[in-house]
This record gives sequence, C-alpha cells and structure tokens, in this order.
Amino acid sequence: MRVVSVGECMVELSGAGQGLWRQAFAGDTFNTAWYLRALMPADAQVDYLTCVGQDGISGKMLDFFAGAGIGTDCITRHPTRAPGLYMIDLKDGERSFTYWRDSSAARCLADDIDHLARCFHGADLIYFSGITLAILTPDRRQALLAALAAAPGRVAFDSNMRLRLWPGAEDMRDWIMKGAAVADIALPSFDEEAQYFGDESPRQTADRYLEAGVTEILVKNGGGDMLGHTPDGDWLDLPCGERLQPVDTTGAGDSFNGGYLSARLAGMDMAGAVARGHATAARVICHPGALIPHEALR
Repeated sequence: MRVVSVGECMVELSGAGQGLWRQAFAGDTFNTAWYLRALMPADAQVDYLTCVGQDGISGKMLDFFAGAGIGTDCITRHPTRAPGLYMIDLKDGERSFTYWRDSSAARCLADDIDHLARCFHGADLIYFSGITLAILTPDRRQALLAALAAAPGRVAFDSNMRLRLWPGAEDMRDWIMKGAAVADIALPSFDEEAQYFGDESPRQTADRYLEAGVTEILVKNGGGDMLGHTPDGDWLDLPCGERLQPVDTTGAGDSFNGGYLSARLAGMDMAGAVARGHATAARVICHPGALIPHEALR
C-alpha cells in the first residue's frame, strides 16, 4: 500500500510563554500524511510531494519527515526559495494565523511534470487539497491536475478553501471544482461550501461533487452529523463524534481526513471510517499544535 500526499509543509511558530515561540513543521496535506503514517500498517508507504529549499531549515524539515517514517523521495529542492512560515494565535482553543508564504519553495512543486508522473506511478491513493492548488500559478495548477487525472490510483481531495490565497472567490470556486473533477474521493466541509458556493444543505454540496464526477463523498459538517455518498451510490447520515472542549483545534480536519482515509484503505466501510476519523481528531484537539506523537494515537 502506498499513499502520496501533495502540498506545502510550513514552519510553524506557536506560543510558548511571554515573548517565546515554539517551532514545529505543519501544513494541511502534511498533517494528513502524518496521521496516515501513524494509522496505517508499518509496511505501508506514505510519501510527501512538495518542494523545499537548500537552506538549513529545509534540511531540518526533511530530517523531520524521515524521522516520522514519511518518504522524501518525491521532494525536490529549489536553489533560492525556502519554506513558508506561519504563526498561531490561540484564544479559548480556537486559532488564528499570520502567514509569510509568498515566496515559498512549495509553490514550485509542480514545475516538473515528469517528476509528478514518476511519483504518482504505483500510488494506491494520492491526496491533495484546495490549498495545494491555491499556492500554484494557473499553468502549474493545470499541470498538477493533468498528472492527477492520468494517475492510475485513486485521488482524494479536500476543498479546504482559503480565500486569501486566491485572486477572488470566483477564481477559487472555478479551480476547486476543477480539482474535484479529477478526484474519486471528496471531503468538503459544509460551512465553507455554504459560504462560497451558497449551498443550502449538505445534500446540495454532495450533489455538486457528484456532478463533477466524484463517486465517494463525505460532507463534513463542523461537528454536526455528516452526509456520505458511497461508491455504490448509497446515501448515509453519519453521526458526529463526542463534543469535547478543545485545547487547540489546529489540525482537527486534517487529522480527521487521515483517520478516515487510513480506515478506507484498510477496507472499512464509510461509517467505520468516519468513526475512526472522529476518534483521531478527538485526540488531536486535546493536544497543542497540529501534530501529536504517533504513539498517542495507538
């Protein structure tokens, strides 16, 4: 079993006391790769596809990936760019972010289409997000989507809409649905879909992804009951997990995706996979930061 996750890992700074900051590494698709690696069998392979720099912090990032058991063979290195940076501000367990990522090396992850094809070859699942698309120039987005469409394995997509990364809402909506068109599995969040597409119900969201060609859809619902559409065409109402008081919600959705996808790859049905996703996210939000130690999930 082999999974490739595609996107941007950034340098994360979170509060560690008055005037002090704790440095870590995180990013939406990397977070999901982290939890896939923790939850999949030891003999499974989880690779991350991105671009980093030649600088010292990039080297430390690659060492961090490898130390976690995440493959680095699909990572290219840019001669002048470096990783992006973000800082987390927490209030009552909810987070806000300040970013420095305009010159991130990850914006060059799709520059070599032959490299994309080589990395996607033999993958059972490829995972990417709306943020993966947002950081690329339009021609590189199209190159990535073409490589995903040609890939022999299944493709999973979380729309993960961040309007600040796009020229405007119309451009974002257009590319999100282009991303959906190459996906077999879609993991949209209803609150975002309602805000940017005007959806009035999770069913309306699911129907739009069905029309784009997606066969497996799970509409996440901000802690409420989810709506699922199975590859066999069944509709499922899926209960939310236990509501907890979070320590830090950073990485909650990414860890849910890791739990869900790892369960589906192991042959679980959608309901069982949702339960694993909830259980994973519940542990993550009780710890500070986007990533918790792998042993805390076992």
